[in-house]
Amino acid sequence: MTTIGWIQILLYCAIIIAITPVLGAYMTRVFNGERTFLSPVLRPVEAVLYGIGGVDEKREQSWLIYTVSMLFFHVGGFLILYGLMRFQAVLPFNPAEQSAVAPDLSFNTAVSFITNTNWQNYGGESTLSYLVQMLGLTHQNFLSAATGIVLALVLIRGFARASMKTVGNFWVDITRCTLYILMPICV
Repeated sequence: MTTIGWIQILLYCAIIIAITPVLGAYMTRVFNGERTFLSPVLRPVEAVLYGIGGVDEKREQSWLIYTVSMLFFHVGGFLILYGLMRFQAVLPFNPAEQSAVAPDLSFNTAVSFITNTNWQNYGGESTLSYLVQMLGLTHQNFLSAATGIVLALVLIRGFARASMKTVGNFWVDITRCTLYILMPICV
């Protein structure tokens, strides 16, 4: 390895070490429902999403309800993504007039994206319409990453709250992770 390569690795590690306390403290505030610098902008959006979804953000869930919520969320995501791929021929934003994706490939791709493995067995824009790529795959890239983060969080909560019967609220955690962490990182 070259000297420049080693410098890049060391610089990368130094940046990660430097931002860890700041990002960790911010994430703690987000998941504890405390005010952050983004709260004035994102809190109203968060409240509207809870209202639309019928979520009581103060009500925590047991580990079983949390798990069932996560599974329902991913089954719904799977069905939406699978449906988008199967019906892409008749949906808008398909200027190349892509035909419907085969059932087995649709199933494989949908499972792959909801589990954050993102395995693809096709040639991107030669198989999928813009709508499927934007609404289906990009959406699942965010939500599967958010799910991974909140499942790590709930594991930590489970250990920390060993004597409690609740571990948080999946719907609140996934919303806050997406709004306060993943979307700002993208910006």
